[in-house]
Amino acid sequence: MRDAAALELHAADAAAAARPAMVAASDHYARLLQLCQTAANPGAGRAIHARAVKAGLLASAYLCNNLLSYYGETAGGAGGLRDARRLFDEIPLARRNVFTWNSLLSMFAKSGRLADARGVFAEMPERDAVSWTVMVVGLNRAGRFGEAIKTLLDMTADGFTPTQFTLTNVLSSCAVTQAGAVGRKVHSFVVKLGLGSCVPVANSVLNMYGKCGDAETASTVFERMPVRSVSSWNAMVSLNTHLGRMDLAESLFESMPDRSIVSWNAMIAGYNQNGLDAKALKLFSRMLHESSMAPDEFTITSVLSACANLGNVRIGKQVHAYILRTEMAYNSQVTNALISTYAKSGSVENARRIMDQSMETDLNVISFTALLEGYVKIGDMESAREMFGVMNNRDVVAWTAMIVGYEQNGRNDEAIDLFRSMITCGPEPNSYTLAAVLSVCASLACLDYGKQIHCRAIRSLLERSSSVSNAIITMYARSGSFPWARRMFDQVCWRKETITWTSMIVALAQHGQGEEAVGLFEEMLRAGVEPDRITYVGVLSACSHAGFVNEGKRYYDQIKNEHQIAPEMSHYACMVDLLARAGLFSEAQEFIRRMPVEPDAIAWGSLLSACRVHKNAELAELAAEKLLSIDPNNSGAYSAIANVYSACGRWSDAARIWKARKEKAVRKETGFSWTHIRSKIHVFGADDVVHPQRDAVYAMAARMWEEIKGAGFVPDLQSVLHDVDDELKEELLSRHSEKLAIAFGLISTPEKTTLRVMKNLRVCNDCHAAIKAISKVTDREIIVRDATRFHHFRDGLCSCKDYW
Repeated sequence: MRDAAALELHAADAAAAARPAMVAASDHYARLLQLCQTAANPGAGRAIHARAVKAGLLASAYLCNNLLSYYGETAGGAGGLRDARRLFDEIPLARRNVFTWNSLLSMFAKSGRLADARGVFAEMPERDAVSWTVMVVGLNRAGRFGEAIKTLLDMTADGFTPTQFTLTNVLSSCAVTQAGAVGRKVHSFVVKLGLGSCVPVANSVLNMYGKCGDAETASTVFERMPVRSVSSWNAMVSLNTHLGRMDLAESLFESMPDRSIVSWNAMIAGYNQNGLDAKALKLFSRMLHESSMAPDEFTITSVLSACANLGNVRIGKQVHAYILRTEMAYNSQVTNALISTYAKSGSVENARRIMDQSMETDLNVISFTALLEGYVKIGDMESAREMFGVMNNRDVVAWTAMIVGYEQNGRNDEAIDLFRSMITCGPEPNSYTLAAVLSVCASLACLDYGKQIHCRAIRSLLERSSSVSNAIITMYARSGSFPWARRMFDQVCWRKETITWTSMIVALAQHGQGEEAVGLFEEMLRAGVEPDRITYVGVLSACSHAGFVNEGKRYYDQIKNEHQIAPEMSHYACMVDLLARAGLFSEAQEFIRRMPVEPDAIAWGSLLSACRVHKNAELAELAAEKLLSIDPNNSGAYSAIANVYSACGRWSDAARIWKARKEKAVRKETGFSWTHIRSKIHVFGADDVVHPQRDAVYAMAARMWEEIKGAGFVPDLQSVLHDVDDELKEELLSRHSEKLAIAFGLISTPEKTTLRVMKNLRVCNDCHAAIKAISKVTDREIIVRDATRFHHFRDGLCSCKDYW
């Protein structure tokens, strides 16, 4: 017994003697692991782990905790996580402390394995502030901002005080989710804990209020900060740029004691995003001259965006040269910005070259759309469609850009077809898409299809959009359905938007409702809606069509005197038209003489058209000469002056004009008319021979011609500009395109149905008189839209009152 006791005592003495050596060894291995973390050397750390196992040192909780920490920091892959978890499971429960649990928790949270992190968090026998903070930080980094905020609230409910790291992360979550109410509670924690003077925390508070749009509180926090970092100033500059308060942003920027690249970027991007692109380029130039900081990809992207908006390809090329010279990395942002700049500036070849040289993964739908719009701008619709076809993820902007491109280039049928494809297999149309398609319907006068789009706008709640509601008004007006246009206007005029009132005034003017147009303009002024230059074009046009000379003169004086709008050529042309239509040729000539700019083709054309009506051959010769000097290929000028000569019986002069036009190879614009019946457009030319129902149309036209003559209609033979016998003149007149379109409408629609006919040129005198007679004989309302206005024929009368 004595020998056994002696042996046991000897063993205890030996263990006690060995314990300091083991502690020293484990401490040594722990320090080596810490060095491995700094050097991020996974291989060395694993070797140390193996040596520690062989040396039997894993009994040390301190070493085990360092091993877990090492795996968490440097071996975040699946293999490292498994090794760490295995190590954790091998540590006896008695040796696991809160640091051990936190190490494993942190490892899962940092690697984004939040489900595992939650499992560890739930298992923990005890938690400290670090445990809660690790969860908050992990959730915030993973973008699960709402859960991060809730975790903080649970943390405080559990009696733990948040650390500055907890608070900065939760404030970040509040900023992203714009959870201002929670953010204010977190701010109160900051104040209670005395962390208001801690710059990182104060910056987070500042950022939170800024992202939540509470500029006043953010300014108060900023003013009370005893110490401000560059980040503090940057937060305030960014806040004011986002709110469009560029004057305050400028003041703060100029007051900054120090600036970072973020400071310059915030201001340049602010200018760009607020439409001050010239200032953005000026500040960029100042940055290059005053600052030692090199632009980064964010600077370059904003500068290129400003160049694109201004169409300034010269500076865009200089920025491109800078990128090449400094060997700046071509990331996706820079590549897309370069493509947009070149495309929007009209240099589509350069844009295409950059696109072809780029990796497809670097390109986004914005750059493809920008290049597509570039092709549209130069009228190259085939290349635009090719670009549209190769896009992988076509969004609503790309579809809309293509539809708008077709519409702007007069390819209305293709615009409608593409919209139908979009409905079938594309994204949901937005307000801009519907506005574009409604514009197409207005151009084609497709009333039935326009009504379908209107219904779609109602169902999708897009009817409330200004662009859509105004497009609906225009569609109904240009399709000849004036009552529907007025009804739509009455629904939305309470918004008091200038464009809405202008759309209705222009519609009234085009439909010959001059008195109503002037009345609505006066109502607009009384309602406090400010007219713009287009509004005045509309009201002056209304006065011109209605013969309101004195009112037109008064409104012209108002443009500059009361609304400080500089008159433009469109206003001058309206005044020339107003005076000349009324036969006031001396005043019209005097007005032209006093114009501060040279009259354009529209002004001379208006004068020439009035000369035709009033048979003023002398002034017509001058107007035609001036018009042809501006536009030598204007066939309308030859037709108008020849028409004047013919009306005056000067057949030899008319023949001379036709001969001159032929010698100069000026092609006469072909007149045609179309009507939309049963979802199909039917087009007719004069003496048309290609329509499938030609025989029936001609038979109806001949019958109609005889009926109106029997009712007292006398053909206006002077409308024929050829010196042929009267019988042939009558035959030519009876087969004008609008008469054929009306004949087709009569055989294709039920009795008393309103007929709508569109014509690309002005209606001639004979057709105008004939259609009045047709409306009475057939008891139909016939609405004709010609190149300048609408004519509503009913019971032998026209809405223009024969003043057109």
